[in-house]
Amino acid sequence: MSETRRPRVAISYCTQCRWLLRAGWIAQELLSTFPRELGEVALVPTTGGAFVIEVDDVRVWDRAADGGFPEIAELKRRVRDLVAPGRALGHVDRAGD
Repeated sequence: MSETRRPRVAISYCTQCRWLLRAGWIAQELLSTFPRELGEVALVPTTGGAFVIEVDDVRVWDRAADGGFPEIAELKRRVRDLVAPGRALGHVDRAGD
C-alpha cells in the first residue's frame, strides 16, 4: 500500500528574533487551509534574522528578499499555486483583487 508523497513546508525562523510564535501561527494556518494537500509543516530554528518559507525546496517567501513578513492571504496563494493549483481559496482569492 503506497501513498502518494505530499509536499513538505519548511518555515525557517530566527530564534534570536523570537519569531517562533509567528512561525507556529503560519504553520497552523497552512495546515488548516491545506489539510489534505500537505504532508508536513516543519519549524526550522535558525539565526541571523532569517524568516524563510519553502515548499519542497522551492522558496515561496524570504523576509529579506520579499520585504518583511507575508500577509497570510498572499502566502496561502503562493503555497496553493504549488500544492493545489486548481483549488479556489474563497475569500482569500478575492482579498488580493
